[in-house]
Amino acid sequence: MSPTTTAPARTGRQIMLPLGLVFLTSGLSVALVVPFMTLFLDTEVDAGPVRTTVFLVASPVAGVAVAWAIGRVSDRWPVRRQLLIVASVAGVVSTASTAVVRDYWVLLTVAVTAWAVAGSLFPQTFAFARQVLDRGDPKRAALGISALRTVFSVAFVAGPPLAAVLLAAGGFHLVFGAAAVMYAVAAVVALFLLPDVGAPPAPPPADRPGGATAARLVIVLTIAGFVLLQTPLVLGGQTLSLFVATDLGGTVTDAGLLFGLCAALEIPLMLGLGVLSTRMPVRTLILVGAVAGIAYHALAASAHAVWVLVAGQVLNALYISAISALGIPYVQDLMPGRPGHATTMIANTFPMGQILAGPLFGLAQSTGYRLAYVLSFALSVGGLLFLLVARPPSSRRSGTPHPGTSRSR
Repeated sequence: MSPTTTAPARTGRQIMLPLGLVFLTSGLSVALVVPFMTLFLDTEVDAGPVRTTVFLVASPVAGVAVAWAIGRVSDRWPVRRQLLIVASVAGVVSTASTAVVRDYWVLLTVAVTAWAVAGSLFPQTFAFARQVLDRGDPKRAALGISALRTVFSVAFVAGPPLAAVLLAAGGFHLVFGAAAVMYAVAAVVALFLLPDVGAPPAPPPADRPGGATAARLVIVLTIAGFVLLQTPLVLGGQTLSLFVATDLGGTVTDAGLLFGLCAALEIPLMLGLGVLSTRMPVRTLILVGAVAGIAYHALAASAHAVWVLVAGQVLNALYISAISALGIPYVQDLMPGRPGHATTMIANTFPMGQILAGPLFGLAQSTGYRLAYVLSFALSVGGLLFLLVARPPSSRRSGTPHPGTSRSR
């Protein structure tokens, strides 16, 4: 390997360490507050069912809109690091405000402004990482993205139990205060330990393998497919504890163990899929993950004992790992030279899934929680079909690499 190639790769590895810290602290911030937000609105704010629903819908809708706008800005001007700082500071403002404010309308205003800006930290950190990785060793970009996504998963393993301890010790004041501290650490790291990465790279020539941006229809169908695949992640999480208790004769403890087992399995699977992405097309790995999701939801829909779901967590974890970790570099490769916009689009599929999951969960509440897994099965099948139809140009030409490996050979 020549010195001109080695130096950027070494620089990229050095930058990955502070980036990992940004992911860990921002992930802990999210993991501290998200699992208990409905409890907070019910017990501390006395929001009631209608206002709680409005809050839970308005917040992700605003987040999608703001993240989309920031993603476009990040691809036009050399401001990626500055955007990370702004998003981290917005996280400090939103969590610190929520720690002390109990007026519903003030909190809703904070949710659709500061919380929405803070939400852009997740996709913009991935966009920053992709620009760094492409300057170093592009063929390992998917591996680097998977490793960073794993750090975020680790934060979600540790965050909810830590939040429960803080809640018992000092209430929501302490929970949101701790989240504000985590966002502050992320801001300090971005300010002092991350370099400016310069202007966004120009898109590669269209005649170079992997250089052409996918057709708009391919991108739209791909994003729609990921929305359909993300919705079962939300719907299944909302339903699991109730399904275990009412349909399978289990306990809340059983549900907690299932959540923990799945999260623990995700970490090595994300890393393993990242390694495989250096040898196999990312598209293939994502399709395998979608098939695993179909199998898991079919298994869950027909389950009559908790142990069946325990065995199925391998499939569930593979599904989540493939969609959550590899979806980012896959969509980035569909839009070379626009990592900010691409990452925002794929990141927004999760809040869009949240919006879709809400009424489906209500339907399952009224007709039986098993229906949630039947619906999840159908959504997973639909997502897989969308991805199969949305074949990028590189996968239609013999001898041309697929997304995720297009720049590696």
